[in-house]
Amino acid sequence: MKITSTSCICPVLVCLCFVQRCYGTAHHSSIKVMRNQTKHIEGETEVHHRPKRGWVWNQFFVLEEHMGPDPQYVGKLHSNSDKGDGSVKYILTGEGAGTIFIIDDTTGDIHSTKSLDREQKTHYVLHAQAIDRRTNKPLEPESEFIIKVQDINDNAPKFTDGPYIVTVPEMSDMGTSVLQVTATDADDPTYGNSARVVYSILQGQPYFSVDPKTGVIRTALHNMDREAREHYSVVIQAKDMAGQVGGLSGSTTVNITLTDVNDNPPRFPQKHYQLYVPESAQVGSAVGKIKANDADTGSNADMTYSIINGDGMGIFSISTDKETREGILSLKKPLNYEKKKSYTLNIEGANTHLDFRFSHLGPFKDATMLKIIVGDVDEPPLFSMPSYLMEVYENAKIGTVVGTVLAQDPDSTNSLVRYFINYNVEDDRFFNIDANTGTIRTTKVLDREETPWYNITVTASEIDNPDLLSHVTVGIRVLDVNDNPPELAREYDIIVCENSKPGQVIHTISATDKDDFANGPRFNFFLDERLPVNPNFTLKDNEAAAAPSPSGFVHAREMGVCGPAMQKPSCPRLV
Repeated sequence: MKITSTSCICPVLVCLCFVQRCYGTAHHSSIKVMRNQTKHIEGETEVHHRPKRGWVWNQFFVLEEHMGPDPQYVGKLHSNSDKGDGSVKYILTGEGAGTIFIIDDTTGDIHSTKSLDREQKTHYVLHAQAIDRRTNKPLEPESEFIIKVQDINDNAPKFTDGPYIVTVPEMSDMGTSVLQVTATDADDPTYGNSARVVYSILQGQPYFSVDPKTGVIRTALHNMDREAREHYSVVIQAKDMAGQVGGLSGSTTVNITLTDVNDNPPRFPQKHYQLYVPESAQVGSAVGKIKANDADTGSNADMTYSIINGDGMGIFSISTDKETREGILSLKKPLNYEKKKSYTLNIEGANTHLDFRFSHLGPFKDATMLKIIVGDVDEPPLFSMPSYLMEVYENAKIGTVVGTVLAQDPDSTNSLVRYFINYNVEDDRFFNIDANTGTIRTTKVLDREETPWYNITVTASEIDNPDLLSHVTVGIRVLDVNDNPPELAREYDIIVCENSKPGQVIHTISATDKDDFANGPRFNFFLDERLPVNPNFTLKDNEAAAAPSPSGFVHAREMGVCGPAMQKPSCPRLV
C-alpha cells in the first residue's frame, strides 16, 4: 500500500488477516510492516510496504455458513499511530458494515454477526479509517479492503436438464456413445474439491457405463437386442469432492430406448395352412389372408408376398396390405368344385428394406404352403346350349313337337330339373313345354305369313331348390308351306286401239304369291278355259307358248319351285 502525505510522515493503517486454506480453524494474526521513506523534490515521502511472503494485507476471509454461538472473528485493523491508549478510533464503512460486519472501534477487531452464503455473495467491499478520538481528525486517508466469503462444501451437484430421454440403435458396437450428462455444483470451482464432480452409474449395469470425468454414457455390451429388451432406466450419480468420502452427491435418470434395426427375418407361424373357398366366389374378390410375423418394427418389418409355385398359380393371386402387412389372396379365375376340389400354393414373404450389416442373420424371407379347399355350392341348372334355334312348319297340327331343351344340375347331387316358359300376361301362347322333359310343342296353328319368327324364354329350376333358376333363349322359325295361290298384281282395265296391228303387245300382266320364294314364283299364265275362245286376242307367257284366249281373262298357276334365276314374278304379255 502506498500512502502519500502533504505534511509529514503519517502513521500507517494496516489491515491484517491470515486464513489457513483448509476446512479447519482460520488463524488471524497481525504483522509488523516495514517502511522505507524516500524524499521527493516536492517534499513528499513515499512509503513502501513489504508484506511478509504468503500474507495478504488487504483481504480478509470469512467462512460461509458459520453457525457458532459467537460472532465469527474476521480480522483486525491496526494503525501505527495506535499506542494502545485508546486515542485511536477505528471506523468501518461499506457493504454490510454495521449489520453483517461490526468493528471494535478501540481494538480494530472485526467480527461477522451473520451466517453468510458464498453462493449468494462471494465478497464484500469495505472501507476502513482511523481517526483521532479527541479531535475526530483522520490520522490517515481512508483505505479500501475486501472481505471474501470462503467456500465450504455446502452444495450438492445438480443435473439441471434431467431426467433424460434418449435412443440408441440396437445391436450397436460396445462403447457406442449414448449421451453426455453434466452436473453443476454451486460451490467455488477455484478452491479445493468442493465443485470437482465425478460421475458413476448407480443403475443400468452391465448394459451401460459412464465416464467418471466427462459424464459420457456408453453401451457396455455387444449386440443389445431390442426384441429381448427395449427400455432401460439408467441412474447416474454425480459426487463432488472428487468422489471422496463425505462428498455431496446428486443423481438423475436417463431413460434409454433401443431403436429398431432390421435384424429379424419374417417368419410364418405355421408351415402349412388350409383355406376354404366356395366355388361361387367372384373373380377379383379377396378370398383369404395370410401373415408372416416380423419382430422388427416400422419399415424394418415391411414385406411383400408372392406365390412361388403350386397348381393354383393361374387361379389365385396375392397382394400385400401395407397397413396390416398381410397377404391378401384373390381369385383370378372361376372355381368349379365338380372339376377340381383343391389347390396348393407355396407362398413367400420377404422383407423389402434390408440392412446388409445383418445379412448373416438371414435369409430375410420365409415360405409356407397353403392348401385351398374348394367348397361345393348348390348351383342353378346348366343348359346344354347357351341358346337354341328350332323350326316348325306353318299349319302344323296343334301339339306338334318343335324341339327339346336340356338342362342339368351341375352339382354332384344331380337334382331333377323342371322347365317352364316365361310369358307376359298379354302374350298369345303359341307354345308350351313339358315340365319334365323340356319338349316344346305348338298350342295353336301357326301362319308364317302372319308371324314368321318367335322368341321365347325357357326357365329351368331344381326340384330340391326351386329358387335356383337358369334361363335360356329359344328362337323358333316358322317354315313356309304352299298354302297361298298366286294373285294378279292388280285389276286390269285394258283399252285397245282399233287400228292395232295383229301381234302387237297391248298389255303386260303380272302375279304375286304370299308364300315364300320356294313356294311362289315362277308362275304359268293361261286363259280361262271355261270361257269361249276369242280369236282376236292371245296370251303369251314369258316362259311358255302362247295360248288362245276366248275372252281375255287370264289365270296364273305355280309351276313348281324356282331356281335362283326365278326369284321375281313372271310377266306375260297380252297380244
